Amino acid sequence: MSTTHAPLTTEASTKSQQRKVAAGTLIGTTIEWYDFFIYAQAAGLIFADLYFKPLGAESSALAQIVSWASLGISFLFRPLGAAVAGHLGDRLGRKTMLVLSLILMGGATALIGLLPTYATWGVWAPLLLVFLRVLQGFSAGGEWGGAALMAVEHAPAQRRGFFGAYPQIGTPLGMVLATAVMFVTTTVLSHEAFLAWGWRIPFLLSVVLVAVGFFIRRSVEESPMFRRMQERKNDSHAPMTVLLRHHLWQVIRASLIFVANNAAGYLLIAFFVSYGTKHLGMEQAPLLLISTVAAVFWLAFTMTGGIVSDRIGRVRTYQIGYAVLLLWSVPMCLLIETRSLLWFAVALILLSLALGLSFGPQAALFAEMFPTSIRYSGVSLGYAIGAVVGGAFAPMIAEMLVAETGSSVAIGAYITALCLTSLIVVSTVREPRGIDLDKAGA
Repeated sequence: MSTTHAPLTTEASTKSQQRKVAAGTLIGTTIEWYDFFIYAQAAGLIFADLYFKPLGAESSALAQIVSWASLGISFLFRPLGAAVAGHLGDRLGRKTMLVLSLILMGGATALIGLLPTYATWGVWAPLLLVFLRVLQGFSAGGEWGGAALMAVEHAPAQRRGFFGAYPQIGTPLGMVLATAVMFVTTTVLSHEAFLAWGWRIPFLLSVVLVAVGFFIRRSVEESPMFRRMQERKNDSHAPMTVLLRHHLWQVIRASLIFVANNAAGYLLIAFFVSYGTKHLGMEQAPLLLISTVAAVFWLAFTMTGGIVSDRIGRVRTYQIGYAVLLLWSVPMCLLIETRSLLWFAVALILLSLALGLSFGPQAALFAEMFPTSIRYSGVSLGYAIGAVVGGAFAPMIAEMLVAETGSSVAIGAYITALCLTSLIVVSTVREPRGIDLDKAGA
């Protein structure tokens, strides 16, 4: 007795592909940000001693500031990475650049795990560390745009916020993974063993993660909107030139919308654990655990932000998130100053609420701001410039403010000012929810 199977319907195939795209963008972005956050954690905890120790002879604060600067310098190369990846992504496709950016980021991270310290190689060690950090920044410049567009361009019009949140939650998920690995490593190993060789383990683990992400991303189909654009032979031969000539204001707006979220996010990612440990004398392991818990809440609130934006709009969701951040920045720092683990946790968890609501709608909003032919260039460059202005040197600026004032309250004022800027700019955007992406930005 034979059995026949009906072919899959177009709708079922589309839903299947959407799930695959969501998984591919989530896993790939998680791996990318795991690599990025491992460096951020190391810059806050150990790189000042391992690579910039000679500066500490005059001032330990100076060595830590330079360590934070090594974290920030890679952001300066994000716009270059965004320009290159955006140009190629608008010409060759989103999928190709997603795979290439993943390999470049993972390779740089693994090499950091093999890099000798200043005690072994002298000045060449910090120079090579900065070079590898630059490669990380270059690859990150093109990663987010490709992941965001793959998710949003595959999504139904009424659920772009939801699907666009998948690459967004890769950021807090990467932080959870990075912080958890760092927590386990620092807990299992003695302090001496961790400083001697244990810190390399999280970096070397990147090889395994990148291999997994590579095979998943290769199985994802190209964006349907990009394929339609190619069929119409409507691609731009110089997407970056067209972008800067006709859509520069949109790039500036996208950048300024992202500034406050990125700055506050990097304080959560890297600074507050270092501040609690080095300035407040709190134990490192509990703070890493609190940071991990806050990242889990950040993940949940980010997905919530994407879902809510499909119901009330991208702009309104952003406004709510930034209003919370505006009101919470200074009280958050006052709670951190209490040196209480409980209040430290409350401070970071409520911060994650504001971050999630102003991060979840981002992929959908940015995609809806630019035409298909230059969309990869537009979202990547807007994101990269926002990261430079916002997060690049936020931990370093925070360290300088603490050195000058002796308290983190000044940091709250700094985030408040950035938040006010982003809130005003996002309020100038005409709500794009539901727009035909093939006609967006026209």
